Amino acid sequence: MNITKKDIDALNAVVTVEISKEDYFDKVDRILKDYRKNANIPGFRKGHVPMGMVKKKYGTAVLVDEVNKILQDSLQKFLTEEKLDVLGNPLPKNEADINWEAEDFTFDFELGLAPDFEVDVKGKKAITHYKIVADDAMIDNQVKTIRKQYGKLIAKKAVEKGDEITGTFTSEEKELNNKATFSLEDIQGKKQKEALLGAKVGDTLSLKTKGLFKNEHDNQRHLGVSHDEAHGLDIEVNLAIEEVNARELAEMNQELFDKLFGEGVVTSEAELREKIKEDAERQFEQQSDQKLLNDVVESLIENTKFELPGAFLQRWIQVSGEKPMTEDEAKAEYERSEKGLRYQLIEGKIRSENELNVTFEELKAYAANMIKAQMAQFGQTDPSEEEVNQIAARILSNQEEVKRISEQLNTNKLLAFFKEEAKLKTKEIPYDQFVKEAYA
Repeated sequence: MNITKKDIDALNAVVTVEISKEDYFDKVDRILKDYRKNANIPGFRKGHVPMGMVKKKYGTAVLVDEVNKILQDSLQKFLTEEKLDVLGNPLPKNEADINWEAEDFTFDFELGLAPDFEVDVKGKKAITHYKIVADDAMIDNQVKTIRKQYGKLIAKKAVEKGDEITGTFTSEEKELNNKATFSLEDIQGKKQKEALLGAKVGDTLSLKTKGLFKNEHDNQRHLGVSHDEAHGLDIEVNLAIEEVNARELAEMNQELFDKLFGEGVVTSEAELREKIKEDAERQFEQQSDQKLLNDVVESLIENTKFELPGAFLQRWIQVSGEKPMTEDEAKAEYERSEKGLRYQLIEGKIRSENELNVTFEELKAYAANMIKAQMAQFGQTDPSEEEVNQIAARILSNQEEVKRISEQLNTNKLLAFFKEEAKLKTKEIPYDQFVKEAYA
């Protein structure tokens, strides 16, 4: 056997594999002899079928199978030994021209080669790293929500400003029948709000859904329609009022603080507000990190220039799926996936050059910490190491879980690397402004 590589250019090459009779003959001959021993052909005793008949019946199929096995094994070994970084898979060039009546065979394969390039993580332009802060307005709103949640309900006969209404929305047109509880403050439409003010328990009102709630997503929750129907819903519904309640806000005292955070953890309104701020900003950090990761990725793709073997990749896409594509379909698919492929190459280079790959020990440690955190939520704050290790072993025996944890750890490592190495500028911003600015 002989394997050679001819470079077409920096991104394309052809590998030629020459297979001679001595490479496959012994294996093919042994298989055909086994076939002869076990063949059941009318007119011949088992094991006495003429070899010529066995070769005529099975010879070509066995030859093709064994040559292909040799071909794939030798090609993969060559790519590994030569350390060729290929994109996609080798594409056979002359497959249809092979004469299986011959004794020696030559196979040509096209290769698409990964480009050589450098990655500048620092970059020239600083990327904004948002620090989302919980401002006073947000904290005020959260305090009010907590006091409502832990307050008392006082039953009433008629609706007044600030009351909560429980009733059933119905509509024959949309086949609606949905019980809901909402606050009069949730209502946006002026006419709808006027109709509700003064309404009594037992009344049935006809309301228009267009502009009924301040947030259109409330249509989905309160009316029981789908997400798509909730947007721009414009029908008439009936509301049968079943309850009217005023909510008396909970007092800001130690009893409330203990219910929220445990005995003695928070002892004043100032401490409560600080705790709310800390918890909110901890949750915001995840959104800030995701935005940073997205922006760094976009910057790297935009500023890391290299060529790809586009023509080869389009041919590979055309034949590599479950169903063959047309040239136009393959071209469109390549254009859709090119950006993702570029980032895969960039990320792979960053990980390789900076040793950012996840080890099994890191997987075990991450799983153990995750288990301890979950157990703590159920009051088990001091589990034994043996118990944690047993649960971790079960988790790590599940390939789907290992994949999920690995992806999370890989993302965490990459994010930490970008925070350390990329050129960033920090910007403090309230959450509502972050949403407007970051996702405009």
